[in-house]
Amino acid sequence: MEEKTNFSIKYWAEDDKPREKLALKGRAALSDAELLAILIGSGSRNESAVELSKRILASVQNNLNALGKMSINQLMTFKGIGEAKAISIIAAVELARRRKSEEATQLVKITSSKIIFEIMQPLIGELPHEEFWVLYLNNSNKVIKKEQLSKGGITGTVVDVRLILKLALENNATSLILSHNHPSGRLEPSEPDIEITQKLKSAARQLELSVIDHIIVTENGYYSFADEGVM
Repeated sequence: MEEKTNFSIKYWAEDDKPREKLALKGRAALSDAELLAILIGSGSRNESAVELSKRILASVQNNLNALGKMSINQLMTFKGIGEAKAISIIAAVELARRRKSEEATQLVKITSSKIIFEIMQPLIGELPHEEFWVLYLNNSNKVIKKEQLSKGGITGTVVDVRLILKLALENNATSLILSHNHPSGRLEPSEPDIEITQKLKSAARQLELSVIDHIIVTENGYYSFADEGVM
């Protein structure tokens, strides 16, 4: 009898089939490892997809946020994970991140800096590089558009003031919220952070627009210029 070279789902015992389990019991019945195993499809000669998934998750202390930061090359260090499977995992995690981001910005009314953080953290809180974003608000303080204005290295970004204001006028915004991340985890604003805030605030005032806050975002926290009285 020919020896099987992998543990494809169709050869698993019934209790170990995550696809069938999802169909019969619903998505909530599956563990993180079982959901990941569906993406992987099959393991290696000596390891099932569920076992492989458990090993991958154990390497990041079963933290899905940490899984989302893994690169293709990092995932491919696990035996049984080739480039195609690594890309499938990364794509699935990215879809989840985008869904979370969209849910957070469906005409949300900004009433506190915490709400701004909840909108921006999924977008930029875990990035290894710095990005500068602007939230455009209507006269009810509801977010009508969010826009990435620059993307740079870990040392900083370049911000185009004219483009920011142009987009504000095009979207009939009445106020703006600035936001960028600090990949280092440091929450205190730098001198350039303070300078660009004041520059944008002054330029916006000429067009009867207001800059109501600037939020610095890290993975686990934030700094609000408005809360700290430095607007």
